[in-house]
Amino acid sequence: MSFFKKLKEKLAGQKESVTSKFKDGLSKTRHSVAQKVNNLVKRYRKVDEEFFEELEEILITADVGVHTVMDLIDELKDQARSRNIKETSELQDVIIEVLAKMLTKDEEETKLRLNPDGTTVILMVGVNGVGKTTTIGKLANRFKQEGKSVLLAAGDTFRAGAIDQLEVWGKRAGVDVIKHQEGSDPAAVIYDALQAAKSRKVDVLICDTAGRLQNKVNLMKELEKVKRVISREFPGAPHEVLLALDATTGQNALSQAKEFGKATDVTGIVLTKLDGTAKGGIVFAIRHELDLPVKFVTLGEGIDDIQPFDADAFVYGLFSEMMTEAGGDAE
Repeated sequence: MSFFKKLKEKLAGQKESVTSKFKDGLSKTRHSVAQKVNNLVKRYRKVDEEFFEELEEILITADVGVHTVMDLIDELKDQARSRNIKETSELQDVIIEVLAKMLTKDEEETKLRLNPDGTTVILMVGVNGVGKTTTIGKLANRFKQEGKSVLLAAGDTFRAGAIDQLEVWGKRAGVDVIKHQEGSDPAAVIYDALQAAKSRKVDVLICDTAGRLQNKVNLMKELEKVKRVISREFPGAPHEVLLALDATTGQNALSQAKEFGKATDVTGIVLTKLDGTAKGGIVFAIRHELDLPVKFVTLGEGIDDIQPFDADAFVYGLFSEMMTEAGGDAE
């Protein structure tokens, strides 16, 4: 049985809505990657160096990342030799298998680390414009739907309108927002939110943070200060430091992840606007080059359009049409 068919069977027990959300949300990337790989397979019947060079170019264009693509191509060449694969059509399933294994290093690490003994503190970081505040609103709504009590901290006091924007999302999700005036000390806002979380015994506190200050050094120092306040008031917290990255920015998202990782010990990625880009290959680069798990993706603009990352559903959504054309029984 092919790897893709095994993947399909594994997903059969899941909610159909999960698989379909990934499939619909990845349509732009799928049409960009899968169709090009399909055409490549049709043009090159035999596995040779030229085939691999063109495959390399397709994957780099999808923002899989140069280092990731080089490692992937090396692995595919090894697999082709060890399995004695001569026809490109036989290699399609191996491409999917190798990419899937790249994402699923440890399924447990894609799950949120929740505090079983009290309030879970989540620190949300990311540059302005990536959908950070929107993501907080969507996460708050998701926790609320799960029956958890939620509180938000308006720690982005520097961007004009950021506090108001968070309040709008708080109202949509039906959760309170702890705030100070615009321009206030972010650490002071977070401190008050932590005290409120303690007294109200809330299940989840999500802290918004600044995405831009006068310069990068100031921003990172501010984030470090906020993190120290959280750790002092809630030993062991923050339980998650989630970095919001805009999938449409491709390789720029990688450099952002490296910068924020230095200041805040990022524990996971929320990849936003995945449905609006043909560069969904960035997921592989994040996983392979940064060794960071993608924990959530946003696949639309509605309050419910946030999905826990599922590597199997992602790979299936990316290659389903390619395997249908190849006779892989994807539908």
